[in-house]
Amino acid sequence: MSNTKNLFKTALSIVLFIICTNTWSQKLKPVDYVNTHMGNISHLLVPTFPTIHLPNSMLRVYPERGDYTGDLLHGLPLIVTSHRGSSAFNLSPFQGTENDIKSVLNYSYDLEKSTPYSYFVYLDDLQISVNYGISHQAARYEIEFENNKESYLILNSRNGEIQWNGKAISGYQNLDNNTKVYLYLEPEQKPESVSTFSNDGLIKSNISQGKNASLILKYAKGKRTTSINYGVSFIDEKQAQQNMKREVLKKTVADLQKEGMEIWNKALGKISVEGGSHDDKTVFYSSLYRSYERPVCISEEGRYFSAFDEKVHDDIGRDFYTDDWIWDSYRAHHPLRILTDPSKEEDILHSFLLMAEQMDNHWMPTFPEITGDSRRMNSNHAVASFIDAYRKGLKKFDLNNAFLASKNAITQKTLAPWSGKPAGELDLFYKNHGYIPALKDGEKETIPEVSSFEKRQPVAVTLGTSYDEWCLSEIAEELGKKEERDYFRQKSFNYRNLFNSKTQFFHPKDNEGHFIEPFDYRFSGGIGARDSYGENNGWTYRWDVQHNIADLIVLMGGRENFIQNLNDLFSTPMGRGKREFYTQLPDQTGNVGQFSMANEPSLHIPYLYNYAGQPWKTQKRIRKLLKDWFRNDLMGVPGDEDGGGMSSFVVFSQLGFYPVTPGLPIYNIGSPVFEKSVVHLENGKKFTIIAKNTSEENKYIQSAKLNNKTWNKPWFTHDDIINGGTLELEMGDKANKKWGSLSKDTPPSFTLKK
Repeated sequence: MSNTKNLFKTALSIVLFIICTNTWSQKLKPVDYVNTHMGNISHLLVPTFPTIHLPNSMLRVYPERGDYTGDLLHGLPLIVTSHRGSSAFNLSPFQGTENDIKSVLNYSYDLEKSTPYSYFVYLDDLQISVNYGISHQAARYEIEFENNKESYLILNSRNGEIQWNGKAISGYQNLDNNTKVYLYLEPEQKPESVSTFSNDGLIKSNISQGKNASLILKYAKGKRTTSINYGVSFIDEKQAQQNMKREVLKKTVADLQKEGMEIWNKALGKISVEGGSHDDKTVFYSSLYRSYERPVCISEEGRYFSAFDEKVHDDIGRDFYTDDWIWDSYRAHHPLRILTDPSKEEDILHSFLLMAEQMDNHWMPTFPEITGDSRRMNSNHAVASFIDAYRKGLKKFDLNNAFLASKNAITQKTLAPWSGKPAGELDLFYKNHGYIPALKDGEKETIPEVSSFEKRQPVAVTLGTSYDEWCLSEIAEELGKKEERDYFRQKSFNYRNLFNSKTQFFHPKDNEGHFIEPFDYRFSGGIGARDSYGENNGWTYRWDVQHNIADLIVLMGGRENFIQNLNDLFSTPMGRGKREFYTQLPDQTGNVGQFSMANEPSLHIPYLYNYAGQPWKTQKRIRKLLKDWFRNDLMGVPGDEDGGGMSSFVVFSQLGFYPVTPGLPIYNIGSPVFEKSVVHLENGKKFTIIAKNTSEENKYIQSAKLNNKTWNKPWFTHDDIINGGTLELEMGDKANKKWGSLSKDTPPSFTLKK
C-alpha cells in the first residue's frame, strides 16, 4: 500500500508541476521571454549585444566591456550611435578619494539584470546600485551610494565638449562625417563643486573640450540616492533638453520601465505563438526583439539631422530612419517588417529615397548609418526591398524615384565593394562583358576604386548585381518602362557568365574570359575569399541566384544533380582544422560541412530543396539548423547577427515559412516549431499557421490545407497572408516524400504568373 501511495503522490506531483508550469508559462508576456544575452559570445565574431532600447528608437545602450564574460564594466553608457559601437558619452559614479578618479572608471560588478527596457547592476567594490529606464530619445539613471564618503559623477565625451551651466551638463561628441550627437543631462541634486582634469589633478572648471573631455560633479559625504535625467539629439543641445523634458522629466525609473514593457509587449505581440518549449519561445521572441534594433528613427519632434547632406530637415509628418545594413537586411529583415509593420516599412523606404536625393549623385544608399552612407559590402540591394514591398501592396513611396536612384547606383557608381566612387574601368568591363574580372595569379591591382583589403570580390559582385538588375527589370515592368525592362532582364542572366559547367560552381574568370586555374572552391581567394567571393567561399556562392533558382537547376543538369550538389554542401568536410579554416574565413562559422549558418548569403539555401521536389529535406534541414545553432544561451547565435539580419531568418523559420526571393511575393514552406502561430496584420486580419502534432520529432509535413483546401505546394503567396487565412499542416516523425514533390507544385522563379 505504501508503494501505491508513493506512486500516487509522485504522479500527483508531476501533474501539479505540469499544471503549474503551464500556468506560469501562460502568464508570461512576449517580452518576458526575451533573453538579451542570447548569442552575446560566439566562435569568433560578436553576434549580439544586450541592447536596451525601445523598438527602432534612436536611444540605444548596452554595458561596455570586452565581451559578455568581461570582468569589468567600462563606466555607464548614455548612448550608442551605431551597431557594435562604443557609447558616445559615458557616466561614472564614484565614492572615494579624488586621486582614484579617471575619465571613465572600470567597475567590478554583480547582480546584473538586463531586459529590452531596463537595466540594473550592482558595482560591488564601490557598493553602488544602478537602476536604469529608457525612452525613445531620453532616459533616467537612479544611483544609490551606500557609503558615507564623498560621492562623484564623472561625465565624459570621447571627443567633443561638455559644460556645466549651474543646473545641467550639456555638450556634444564629434562622430564621423561632420555629425555630432548632443547631450543634455540634469542631475536632480546640485553638486557642491564642478571640476575637470589638468596635469596637476583636478581643477575647478565648468567646461572641458577635446579628447576625453570630462567634468566631475562632487557631492558632500553621506549615503544618498541621486537621479539623473538626460536627453540626446542629433540636432542640437536645445533639442536634447526638449527630448528629456518631453519623455522623462516627471517620471521615475519604474515609470519608464513599465512604459517600456508595455511598448515591447505591443511590438512583440504582433506575432503570437502557442506550443513549443519555453526555450523555443525564448529563441523566437529574442530573435523578434533583435529585429527591432535597426533601423532607428531619428525624427525629433518633426525634424531630423541628415548626415547625407549635413542639414536639419522637416520630416513633413513622416519619421526618418537610418542605420540599416541593407546587404544583410534585404533578405529577411525587410520582408518580416512588411508583415509586422508595413507602415513603418514604407517610411523606411521613403527615408532611403530622401537619402538618395540629399546625396550628391542621387544614388540609392547601400549601408545608411547615423553618419551617412558607409557604402559597405557589395552590390546595391535596396532595390530588392523596394520591389518586394511594392509587390506586397506597400505603395506609400515613389516607385519611379526608387527606380532612378537604384539604376543610378548600379550603373553610375562603381560596383567595387566598399566604395562610393564613380564607375570606372571595372564597371565598363562589366557592362561590356557581363562579369567582373578576377586578377590572374601574380597580377597586381591597378583599379583605383578597388579597396586594398576588400578586393574585387568578382563572383559575389557579379551574382549580386545580376539579382539587382532583375529587381530593376521588375520595377521597370511595374512602371511600364518596356525598353529598360528588357535591358535589365537580359543582364539579370549575367550570373551564367561565371558558371563553370564542368565543376557546376560559379568560378572567377580573368579579363580574357578564362577561368582562374588552379582553383579550390573552399580555400582560394585569400582572407574571406575576397579575391574571388566575399566573406564566404565558393560553396556558399554556388547558390546565390535568388531570382532564378529554376535556371540554376537547369545549369546544374536537372533536379537530381541539383539535389546531390545541395547534399554535398552539407556533407563536404571543412578540409582543414577549425583554426586554419576560420583564420581564413572568420565569417563562415556555424558549419554543417561547407554550409555556414553564420552569414546572410546562406539563409535561403536550406529552402532550395523545395525547388527540386524534395521539400522534406528542407523540413529536416531547417529544424536541425534551428536546434543546433539558435539556442537560449550565450552562444546561441552562430555568427554575426547584424542587428536583425539573421534573427529575422529565425523568426520566419520557426513560424514555418521564408521569403527566398525578395521581389517575388511568395513564401517557401519549411517546418513550423509551434503548434499555432498567428501573425496579427496591420489591416486587422490574421494569418494563422497550425501545425498539428508538431514536436522535435514530428518535423515532417504529412499533408496540408490552405484556407480549408487541400494544399500540395511547398509555397504560398503574400496574398494568402495579407487577406487573412489559415495554413494547416499535419506533422509526423517520418517524411512524406510525395508531398510537394511534383514539378507542377514547384515554387516559381523569375516571375509569378497571375
